[in-house]
Amino acid sequence: MASRLWASRAASYLRISVLHRGFSSVVKDLKYADSHEWVKVKGNSAIVGITDHAQDHLGDVVYVELPEVGAAVTQGGSFGAVESVKATSDINSPVSGKVVEINEELSNSPGLVNASPYENGWIIKVEMSSTDELTSLMDSDQYSKFCEEEDAKH
Repeated sequence: MASRLWASRAASYLRISVLHRGFSSVVKDLKYADSHEWVKVKGNSAIVGITDHAQDHLGDVVYVELPEVGAAVTQGGSFGAVESVKATSDINSPVSGKVVEINEELSNSPGLVNASPYENGWIIKVEMSSTDELTSLMDSDQYSKFCEEEDAKH
């Protein structure tokens, strides 16, 4: 009986520490979409990837479907997909514009999305058609709160 009690205590402790880890990796100077993509803006150029929270929920990424360079992307529209051992999930663009570069590394190393979601695991670079769209995205504090509320529902 005592060992069962200990096991459930250990499980609840682990759940708390895992949840906490999910919220710790939000980068301050990025903008976030409610579909769990991030965007890093320099002028009218934007780098797009999926968040640490998203990769954590997906599990081990085994394949990333990338768009063609030159493809048009629309804010909120799907431009590719991430396939993990658990599920396949669309990737939506947080901004509208034209794809000017794709992360070729992801073809051979899709796990970069898990290991380095904000650095080496970026997905596309976009030349934005309008920076006005950025106002509809969340900052890091809003996104952290959004993730906490979303996880509380599940």
